[in-house]
Amino acid sequence: MTDEHAPAGTRVGVDVGGTFTDLVTVRDGRVRVDKTPSTPAAPDEGVVTGLRGLDAPLAEVDFLGHGTTVATNAVLEGEWADTALLTTEGFRDAVEIGRQTRPDIYDFEATKPDPVVPRDRRFEVPERVDERGEVLRELDEAALRDLAADLRESGIDSVAVALLFSFEHPAHERRVREILREEGVDASVSLSSDVLPEIREYERTLTTAMNAALKPVMDAYLGALADAVGDIGIDAPLRVMGSNGGLMAAEASRERPVNTLLSGPAAGVRGATHVAGRRGVDDLITMDMGGTSCDVSLVRDGDPLVTTDTEVGDYPVSVPTVDIHTVGAGGGSVGYVDTGGALRVGPRSAGAQPGPVCYNRGGTEPTVTDAHLVLGRIDPSGFLPDALSRDADAVRDAFAPLAEAVAGDPDATEAAARGLLDVANANMRRALRVVSVERGYDPREFALVAFGGAGPLHATALADALDVPEVIVPRAAGVLSALGLLISDVVYDYSTSMVRRWDDVDPAALRDAYESFEAEGRAELRDAGRADDELAFERTLDLRYAGQSFDLSVPVEGALDADELAAVEERFHAAHERRYGHASPEEPVELVTVRLRARGLVEPPELAVEERAGDPADAVRETRRVGFADGDRATPVYARSLLPTDAAFDGPAVVEGTESTVVVHPGQRARVDGDANLVVEPGGDGE
Repeated sequence: MTDEHAPAGTRVGVDVGGTFTDLVTVRDGRVRVDKTPSTPAAPDEGVVTGLRGLDAPLAEVDFLGHGTTVATNAVLEGEWADTALLTTEGFRDAVEIGRQTRPDIYDFEATKPDPVVPRDRRFEVPERVDERGEVLRELDEAALRDLAADLRESGIDSVAVALLFSFEHPAHERRVREILREEGVDASVSLSSDVLPEIREYERTLTTAMNAALKPVMDAYLGALADAVGDIGIDAPLRVMGSNGGLMAAEASRERPVNTLLSGPAAGVRGATHVAGRRGVDDLITMDMGGTSCDVSLVRDGDPLVTTDTEVGDYPVSVPTVDIHTVGAGGGSVGYVDTGGALRVGPRSAGAQPGPVCYNRGGTEPTVTDAHLVLGRIDPSGFLPDALSRDADAVRDAFAPLAEAVAGDPDATEAAARGLLDVANANMRRALRVVSVERGYDPREFALVAFGGAGPLHATALADALDVPEVIVPRAAGVLSALGLLISDVVYDYSTSMVRRWDDVDPAALRDAYESFEAEGRAELRDAGRADDELAFERTLDLRYAGQSFDLSVPVEGALDADELAAVEERFHAAHERRYGHASPEEPVELVTVRLRARGLVEPPELAVEERAGDPADAVRETRRVGFADGDRATPVYARSLLPTDAAFDGPAVVEGTESTVVVHPGQRARVDGDANLVVEPGGDGE
């Protein structure tokens, strides 16, 4: 096997998107970007096609990171394995009853999503354990063997086992797995005590069932991919990006596919964190805007915030996940006038087919991309493929209903386009506030890192509106998720719920839990090729006020003694104050969950930057009329690839790159930093 610690070699990151598979190769410090069409029916084929086309000897690839949407697409499309669920007697329907929450509290006809496992595939196991792990009723092994015979004949592909309070007493679940094996049940098995050993019966059962349903799907995909990668001469072990923002071994991904549901977006956040960190910026908000949506996240002290309260499609998934908030605002988002006469944008999207009107593929409704085209912010001759004609009259006709609503004149196309962008920006501004202001963080203390094909078109206006001090547009903004795979650590998360009044917590029990987690993490990281001097362990505790149904995670920083427990409680009160605006130090506190993150540190590759002398004026390819909040202006259009190192210029300006376009508003100032990122300082028209 290739030595991952060798200084020379080739590092490759592959991120599979809905339209393209992005590949970033780093060799001798030089970065190369490649794109190849994705193959949704067989994603591994697109990956292998891209790898075959690399301008580098495949035998010298010593690091291969992969961001995948296989698990995500399976959940969104409901295309997963035939799965059975075994649960404690009396709790067969917990996964269908769910929570009291409804998709729309004002819609009396709203329906909940179909359960991952249908009722005729859910079975009860006679046994019972209480909330402290005391056995009230031993597992009825005879009844389980009878059930195993039925499962064996049913032809199911996977089994989820979620017994009551198994996080306190996992022995019954483990015995269930043993008996299923003894009885010849030929199916993969997922235990809740392995997948999510935490409280909240519905979330734990649902997450375990989802893991079981995805396991055969991901196992087949990663197995085929690993074989194909080996066949073309790549000997590097395959690493898969997890939802928690860290890489994991392919074998671990095959066992825990539920941990990869936000693989691609998490890699983008990691890439943005790395780019900002090289500038000495550790507090940032990331903004990834593509064709259909905009994903935003917050990074504090150089580490993305992680949550265990995430929804994928219609399902809550409680595994650790980079805290990403998504809104339906992308380049293809459609603008329309609602029944009340108000201008709306998204979440409906024109998609890739037919796409925006300017694509000339049959689209008839105005989109965000069309609005930028109308205002001159993107150049149709450079933005659109040569095969697509540009029918300006069709675009203007599409804006007529919006123009009538916004300005009372169907010919007021520019006013309608500005209105459409104002509404889209308002949607994204709310999303940015959700991950910052609403969680106790001041946007004025953060940089905004914009990437994706459409992010740099909007980020500079949003920064003005939120008083963000600077916008960073990476040089590889369009493929930042693939780049993020190359600089991410190997990360595994471990947890167990231990619900106790804080005054009753035994420090020795916490020490035992952490020692067990650390031993497990150390073994997994060594298997992933990490040396002992590359390991780091981060301890946290989830606490809440007694009686609350939600909790907050706070760090453990010292030896687990009485002094440190008191310090942890103080950190909880402070975190509660920051998050919710108040704290109650006099109220009793409860411990909920013990967590440990095991991190295998990866040395990021050095990325060479070509030094370019000259004057910024030499990079101006044309001057054209561009629409801003205060009207049209003659605006210089810069070719990003021609901007000299350390170039600086004032807005208004448009900077066109191969993957994205940056709009610099009047009053703003842009400069190129030492890593060839474009940095924009707001202070413009606040559009």
